Formats: sequence, C-alpha cells, structure tokens
Amino acid sequence: MDQPRVHPNAPGPAVNLQMGGGGVYPPGPPPPAHDGQSVNRQQLGGSGAAANSWVGNDANTLLVVATLITTLTYQLGTSIPGGYWQQDTPSSDGKLTYRAGDPIMRDLHRPRYWVFMGASWVGFASSMLMTLSLLVRMPVDSRHVRWSFVVAYSSLVLTFVVSQPKTHLSLDILIWAAVLAFLWIIISLHPDRRARVIQELCCSGRGT
Repeated sequence: MDQPRVHPNAPGPAVNLQMGGGGVYPPGPPPPAHDGQSVNRQQLGGSGAAANSWVGNDANTLLVVATLITTLTYQLGTSIPGGYWQQDTPSSDGKLTYRAGDPIMRDLHRPRYWVFMGASWVGFASSMLMTLSLLVRMPVDSRHVRWSFVVAYSSLVLTFVVSQPKTHLSLDILIWAAVLAFLWIIISLHPDRRARVIQELCCSGRGT
C-alpha cells in the first residue's frame, strides 16, 4: 500500500497530548496581564511608591501651583492688613505723626509689620524661583523645586497668622516653623517612612 508523499518543507501535523482536547502542543506564551494597577503605574511613569510621593507630580501641575502662589503673595504684599492712613495726622505739638498713604500696621505694630512683609517677600521670591526652575525643565525632585515650594507655601501660612489680630508674634513664628517642617516631611520622605514618622508624632503622647 502506497503512503502519501509529504513535501520536506511542509509543516508537520500538530500533536495533541490532551485526550479529547483541541489544543496544540507546545502551547503559546500566555498573554501579558494588564490589570488596572499596572496600567496606572505605566501612566505615572513609576511604581506605586513613586506615584504616592513628590516625584509622582506632574511638572505642569506644579507650574500652575507656583503661579497661584506667586499671585497670592503679590496680592498679600500690596494689601497690608489695617490699610493705609487716609490723611496726615499731626500730633499735639504740631509735628506730623502719621502721613497719608503710609501703612497703619507699620506705625502701630512695627514688629508684626516687618514679619508680615518679610514673609510676603520671601514667599514671592520662592514662588518665582520655583516657576523659573520648572520652566527650565529642572527635575521635580530637585532640591531647588522642593525647597522653593515648601518656603513659598509656608510663607502663605505665616502671612495669614500674622495678619490675625490679638495673636502673639512668637506663637505665629512657631506655627510657621511647624508647617515648614511638616511640609518638608510630606514631600521628602518615602511614603512608608513618612507614614511611620507621622504616626510617631501623632500617637507618641497616647502611648505614654
């Protein structure tokens, strides 16, 4: 009985090792798994830890934030709490005590005025530095960008608390220092270490 001729270059028959199955051996590689978490990590350009830290921020978003801080600090610097003297006010001996257009806060609360103005100037300069750093494509995780953000944002807090009436100036400065340290911890530490530090700071008093 003659057997059919097979061309030497023709592919061989598929061998099925599973009884009653229609698969082909050897099986092909499994399709890659694309779950939601892996897709999100690829879009963010890093792992989940990086996405939950300062590095996961977009430079364009930070540029908008820096522009807003610049606008706020500019408005604060030009709108001094208490306003300005509306007219010249002479003293009892005829000398000019208060001149029209001068800040009332400077004449009545001079230390608070200089802290307020210093905070607004520093916040404005820091926000401008952050804007310039992002425009020249400086890395988001560089010290220039991070420190300028921390100083500018905390300066907004200082100008707010100083502008409030009947507060102690030393307490206002302590609040600013606490906000400055807290912001630096938030944007600088690894997410796991950051959570541990915050937990120790918040729960240290409960354990004693």
